[in-house]
Amino acid sequence: MDPLFLAYSYFRRHKYQQCTELCTKLLEKNPYDQAAWTLKTRALTEEVYVDEVDVDEEGLAEMLMDDNAIAQVSRPGTSLKVPGTGSGAPSQGVRPMSQSGRPLSGFARPGSQSGRPGTMEQAIRTPRTAHTARPVTSASGRFVRLGTALDLAAQATEASQFKDWWWKVQLGKCYYRLGMYRDAEKQFKSALKQQAMVDTFLYLAKGMNDLTNATKYYRDVLHEDNMNIEAIACIGTHHFYTDQPELALKFYRRLLQMGVYNTELFTNLGLCCFYAQQYDMTLTCFERAIALASDENLGEVWYNLGHVALARAFFQAAFSLAPHMFEPHYNFAALADKIGDLQTSYNAVKRALDTFPDHANSNQLMNTLKQHFSLL
Repeated sequence: MDPLFLAYSYFRRHKYQQCTELCTKLLEKNPYDQAAWTLKTRALTEEVYVDEVDVDEEGLAEMLMDDNAIAQVSRPGTSLKVPGTGSGAPSQGVRPMSQSGRPLSGFARPGSQSGRPGTMEQAIRTPRTAHTARPVTSASGRFVRLGTALDLAAQATEASQFKDWWWKVQLGKCYYRLGMYRDAEKQFKSALKQQAMVDTFLYLAKGMNDLTNATKYYRDVLHEDNMNIEAIACIGTHHFYTDQPELALKFYRRLLQMGVYNTELFTNLGLCCFYAQQYDMTLTCFERAIALASDENLGEVWYNLGHVALARAFFQAAFSLAPHMFEPHYNFAALADKIGDLQTSYNAVKRALDTFPDHANSNQLMNTLKQHFSLL
């Protein structure tokens, strides 16, 4: 394989270190190779690139000093911040949360770690030093600085006769961080008419607060860059919360093929497998997530694994309350079969067939168990 093509393949798969090393070897042979120089500089840049799209995480300071007041005790299913209490489809309560209160989406972001320096979270965890001695003030100073940036971006956009897409994007970012999402949306759409950029699509999808249209823009991102981790993970998350775990599983598997290998991804894969009734892969994914977990997110993995363990209890409660229904018996039998408890699975599927002898899945499971027992 051509070394330059292989280096470009590494770059597309976000393996920047291997790309840089291969480009270095090419430049040792030919120092005037402009393609190798260009690819190496891009790889070095991407290696230290901070995704600006996602650095505006709501941290502890913003949560404590928020001007919006919400009742501390809410009625079930009506809270704006607590997941609903509905049953059946997966809710936000299924998804693991970071220590800063943000849902994890199966991929690592630069601003997702609560222990990063220079934040309120880190200041609370560290002793009183010169770095933390400055008193905490209100958020008014931040808005003053954003207002100044907004004014400068507006003047620059006007000076360029509204023909420079970059200044329109900066103006949209200011509107977005000030909470003026409709104005930000107008600026981003205007910038996209002049220049299609991946970051602009991502900002537009975040600011719309419309899942259907946001997913459309995330798909547009994939047309521009089919290896964009943010877009793939967000589309997968959208499918998971719209009761399509099979489609979400496809996108999360794509992340796994791209080399993303962390606890959050395997946790989400386990949940998708569980709700897609692929029980044989559920426990395997959670075992891998536990093996990769750190002390900070190990509890989140066990919380989600608890849903799988509770499923058996729910199925048992269901056929105890409604013994005339075959579905709880069959579901309990299928789950027991996937985790290797064959005798319990046999007893449960036998009860399902006593209730509904013509159920095709129950008959298939019974034949499989009989074949397995005949080999013992």
